[in-house]
Amino acid sequence: MKYLLIILLIISIIINIFQALKIYNLKKSIKQICISFEDNLKDDTNTLIDTLSRDKYITTLVSTINTELKNLKKLKQQFINGDKELKNSITNISHDLRTPLTAISGYLSLLEKEKDSEIISNYISKIKNKVEVLTKLIEEFFNYSIVTTTNNLIIEEINLNNVLENTIASFYDELTINNISPTIKICTTPVIKKLDKVALTRIFSNIISNAIKYSDGNLNIELNEDGKITFSNTSSKLSNVDANKLFDRFYTVDTASKSTGLGLSIAKILVEKLNGKISANYKNNTIFIVINF
Repeated sequence: MKYLLIILLIISIIINIFQALKIYNLKKSIKQICISFEDNLKDDTNTLIDTLSRDKYITTLVSTINTELKNLKKLKQQFINGDKELKNSITNISHDLRTPLTAISGYLSLLEKEKDSEIISNYISKIKNKVEVLTKLIEEFFNYSIVTTTNNLIIEEINLNNVLENTIASFYDELTINNISPTIKICTTPVIKKLDKVALTRIFSNIISNAIKYSDGNLNIELNEDGKITFSNTSSKLSNVDANKLFDRFYTVDTASKSTGLGLSIAKILVEKLNGKISANYKNNTIFIVINF
């Protein structure tokens, strides 16, 4: 009995020592994790937290912290990029609005000094033109703000064929004025997709409008049975770099253009809200914009 008690005592001591060592190692690991975490935040490094501990709770903790650190750094980068984009956007908006306003102010000053009715009429015509440009710019900014902040889409079964045909028809006058005879290939099989009709019309309209603006005189539109829509036109003004930036906010190929460059950006936002994909490719002086729903 005596020896049994001694053995039990020894086992108890060994267990206590083992538990004490385990607690010590856990405390040491947690301390290392805290130090690494503080250093990671302070130095803004991409190095993740590591631990030598094999304890499953410690490794799980480290894994969770590393996941949250990745998310935190991602959000931080998004914030930085968003801040830069916001500053650039404000600069671009200011420039776009200031240009016609400066012109209007200049013409008004000339009007005050002019007595020749013909010259006055010419100045008034130019002022009207600048007012139209200014109105269009403000409308584009307003539409962009609505599109980016609203999620009230009415999703229903839509016939892509009909919406595309109607949108093209609405551009008949503008296409004619610009001497563009579009080549249209729309499959006879009805392509039915669950989309928002208003958003879809806006997407098609913005892309066609952009094509008219930069086309060398042609426009090809094709709708396949699988729902793939391709818009293509030759454009000597574009380059591979331009094509990659077409969906960027406020980007325009021609800096002297009367456009804000928001048309394709709005189209991209709407396509993604409808769970679709949109891409641009430039090859052999031809720009291809492809949409898949």
